Amino acid sequence: MTRILEGHGKGLFATQLIRKGETIFVERPLVAAQFLWNALYRYRGQVLPHPELCTVRKDLHQNCPHCRVTYCSAECRLAAAEQYHQILCPGPSQDDPAHPLNKLQEAWRSVHYPPETASIMLMARMVATVKQAKDKDRWIRLFSQFCNKTANEEEEIVHKLLGDKFKGQLELLRRLFTEALYEEALSQWFTPDGFRSLFALVGTNGQGIGTSSLSQWVHACDALELKPQDREQLDAFIDQLYKDIEAATGEFLNCEGSGLFMLQSCCNHSCVPNAETSFPENNFLLHVTALEDIKPGEEICISYLDCCQRERSRHSRHKILRENYLFVCSCPKCLAEADEPNMTSEEEEEEEEEEEEGEPEDAELGDEMTDV
Repeated sequence: MTRILEGHGKGLFATQLIRKGETIFVERPLVAAQFLWNALYRYRGQVLPHPELCTVRKDLHQNCPHCRVTYCSAECRLAAAEQYHQILCPGPSQDDPAHPLNKLQEAWRSVHYPPETASIMLMARMVATVKQAKDKDRWIRLFSQFCNKTANEEEEIVHKLLGDKFKGQLELLRRLFTEALYEEALSQWFTPDGFRSLFALVGTNGQGIGTSSLSQWVHACDALELKPQDREQLDAFIDQLYKDIEAATGEFLNCEGSGLFMLQSCCNHSCVPNAETSFPENNFLLHVTALEDIKPGEEICISYLDCCQRERSRHSRHKILRENYLFVCSCPKCLAEADEPNMTSEEEEEEEEEEEEGEPEDAELGDEMTDV
C-alpha cells in the first residue's frame, strides 16, 4: 500500500490507488507517554445518565502489583511490563519525592509548563525499553531511524521546549536522567551532546496523542433519539458537566501525551494535506486516513498545522513551521502564494500575541531548579 523513500529526508508514497476516506494504515507507537502535568489531574468519579453508552470498562482495569499504577487491561499491563515497566517501576517508592525518577519528573514539570508538547518520560521509556530488551541493538537501530538535526537546530528545538534558560535546565535534567537510568549500551545518550540530540529527536518526531472517554460518551448521547424534554435535560447535564470539569481541572479535559510512530514520522508536511492522523479507537493506536483520492506514486502528506493555522497567510504558516519544525514549506499552496508579501494580517498578529501571553514567562525560570 505504501513505500518509504529515503535520501533527502523521508517520504511515504502510495503504491496503489487510495480512495478518500480509506484508512491508509494503523500504527502502534514504539513508545508513548502521558504528559506529566496532564497525569497529575486525577478526575473524580461521576455517575452518568445512559451509562450503557460509556466505553470505560473499569472491570478490566488492572494495577501493577508493586507500584499500583493503573492499566486499562491485563494485556496493557503485561505489554508495559515486558517492554519497559520492570525498569521504571518505583515499587513502594511511588510517592517518595527522593526517588530518582520522581526527582526527574518534578524537575521536568518545573521547566515545561502547560500547554505541554513533550515529556521526559517518553525519553525514559526509550531508555528503559533498551535496558530491558534482549536484542538491544535492534531497538537502538529503530530509534536511530528517526529524523536527526544539526547541533544548531537541536539547540533551537531545546530552546523552544525549555525557554531562555535552557542550557542550565538541560544540564540538570541530564544529571537527573543519568542518575535514574544510565545504560552502558546507550552511553552516548547521556553525554551533553547526546542528551541534546535525544531531546531534539523527541521534540521533532513526537506525535501528540489525545483521548477522551467523556467525548465518546457525549457523541453517543448526541446520537440518541429522545423526546424534546429528555434531550433538553441531557444537554443541560452535559453543559454543566463540562463547566464543572473546567472549573476543577482547567485545560486538562482530555488524556494527552505523545509517542514515537515509525511510519507516521515518514509522512511529510503539506499545508494542503491529502491525509490526516486521528485516534478513533480512543487509545494510542494512530490511524492515517485519506482526505482525498491518492494516486499510485503520489506522496502521502499530513499537516503539522491545525485547521486554523492552515488558513493563515503563507508568512504566518512559515513562521510557525520554522519555529517548531525548522524547515521552510514548499507545498503547492505555499508555492502558489510565493508572490504574496511577507506580512502577517492584523488578526493573525492579535492571535499570536494572545498565544504568547498565554505562555509562561521563561525569564522567570532560574538556571537551577529546586527538587520538591
